[in-house]
Amino acid sequence: AAMAEGEGLLSVDYEVSGKVQGVFFRKYTQGEAKRLRLVGWVQNTSHGTVQGQVQGPSARVRELQEWLRKTGSPQSRISRAEFRNEKKIEALEHNNFQIVK
Repeated sequence: AAMAEGEGLLSVDYEVSGKVQGVFFRKYTQGEAKRLRLVGWVQNTSHGTVQGQVQGPSARVRELQEWLRKTGSPQSRISRAEFRNEKKIEALEHNNFQIVK
């Protein structure tokens, strides 16, 4: 049986490509995640992308996915947002949403 959107907790890994480093992308992602009361993390990669994981109620996770796809930080230029390892979880595995150096 399909669960209604917004029920249950979701965990998903993401990677965003484009002009996403040096434009406060991590700080804005953290701010948006906290606004949506999501947990997880975000970090820059050595190959110029931003990656991380987000967990929370599925409807709010979808909102952050949409934000990562289309909005980002004011100076960013997102060319692609990829999501993988999406899974339902029983409990949150993070206490907050942090920027990993």
